[in-house]
Amino acid sequence: MSHWRHKVWRYLSSFHGASYSTRPSRINKSMLNDLRRIRPMIQRRIENRAKDYPIQEIVPVAKDILKARQNLLTNVTVLLKAFPVLRCKFCSEVFVGKEGHLIQTCRSYIRRGNNRLHEWVPGSINDVLVPVESFHLHNMSQGVIRHQQRFDYDRVPAILELCCQAGAIHPEEILEYAKVHDNPQISDEDIRSIPTEDLKYVGANALTAWEKVRAGLKKLLLVYPSKVCKRCKEVHVGPSGHKARLCGVFKYESYQGTHYWEKARVNDLIPEKVVWHRRPQDPLVLVNEGRNYYGHAPAVVSLCSHAGALVSNTRYACEMKPQGLSYPLSN
Repeated sequence: MSHWRHKVWRYLSSFHGASYSTRPSRINKSMLNDLRRIRPMIQRRIENRAKDYPIQEIVPVAKDILKARQNLLTNVTVLLKAFPVLRCKFCSEVFVGKEGHLIQTCRSYIRRGNNRLHEWVPGSINDVLVPVESFHLHNMSQGVIRHQQRFDYDRVPAILELCCQAGAIHPEEILEYAKVHDNPQISDEDIRSIPTEDLKYVGANALTAWEKVRAGLKKLLLVYPSKVCKRCKEVHVGPSGHKARLCGVFKYESYQGTHYWEKARVNDLIPEKVVWHRRPQDPLVLVNEGRNYYGHAPAVVSLCSHAGALVSNTRYACEMKPQGLSYPLSN
């Protein structure tokens, strides 16, 4: 190190009250030796922590989540047969109705422009209930998943992985469970056999199941640790995040694909796909000029509302504006 750099470092260290030295500090060496000494103790505590799981008092909560989730998937599949759902061809916008709206909110990079009209195509259940997957862990005490090991672990829905660690599903049966219960088979004949008046009960059951799943996940996240990436919303169910470098797809992102983990919440495991909600007093096609009048709602809630379920007493009523004024088309 040159002589002028020594002077600069001595000057800067004087503000912080620290002594400057070009040699390694003895304090740092002693700290490293202490860390090496207590490292086996930390590993033993991590392994012993897994013996306390699953907590038997939380197992019924996880089983109730699985039942409510299966009920939600079945009822939403039935409603999608009766009420059309559209999605934009270029962005992630979703709308519940026969005709898409004319609100200029398409911001896809493919079209190279902001605030354009959407191009609507038929949607699916994945547009209403957004799938969130995570790595399946064999046990909570296993080592951190490295980048080279990312193909050695299966990807399963994050809710199932959380319920599996809570003791509701056996770890070896989670893949078979996902194949059987995540794709409910409902034919068109079964839909025709349901009277139109009974669809409101299907919507009410779906709305109740949606709230049960979210309430149960809120309880599980207080006991079982889960992580989410702050940048790309990757979810990992476990005490620490994985080290698979899957974050970042642009050249200017210089963090080399490593995730920035933080504590996961309910919306990270089961996202609220917020869409524009058409009310009975609104026109058949929502126009861009009346965007300040229209309401918003999660896609599941909007679908249940179109089926006839009562949503005025739910926490989404404020955003949906059920009694609000509509845009005067005469102007």
